[in-house]
Amino acid sequence: MNISEIKKHLEKLNLVPGERVADFGAGSGIYTIEAARQIGHKGKVYAIEIQKELLEKIKQLASQESLDNIEYFWGDLEENGGSKLGDSSVDAVILANIIFQVEKKDILLQEAYRVLKPLGRLLIIDWSGSYSNLGPPEEYVVKEEEANQLAAQAGLHQEDNFRAGDYHYGLIFTKQAS
Repeated sequence: MNISEIKKHLEKLNLVPGERVADFGAGSGIYTIEAARQIGHKGKVYAIEIQKELLEKIKQLASQESLDNIEYFWGDLEENGGSKLGDSSVDAVILANIIFQVEKKDILLQEAYRVLKPLGRLLIIDWSGSYSNLGPPEEYVVKEEEANQLAAQAGLHQEDNFRAGDYHYGLIFTKQAS
């Protein structure tokens, strides 16, 4: 994915300067870095990743761009509390190309729900197919309907769905106010 696509995906989250955003499974950091730009120096992005070397790469990218509004957490998102964030502590959560990678998908979505503030938003971007192994193997692909079901089971309400490029779907959910 290129940066213009990432920007379009994040526009769907309606990020506001000063917000707190969690990037679950931050990977290469492309969503982390762009979200940090969008929320400004008064906001905070929490990059959560199980691979420590990827967190180091994101730190290097952030340093090159003089972004000091990112915190880095090694965390296992397939465990309850694995993000290491507090209950109802963030305005938005990003799940980009992570659902297909985890076995405990229900726990991942429950963790997103737990950390979201009431009326907080969740962005899901994931592969819509394998595309002759350009994406994940077919048996790992999580179809849009399954992602919707997992989010609903976690207590999230779907607000939007969109094409997120040639090979991905995008979904927006909210956590309802108590």
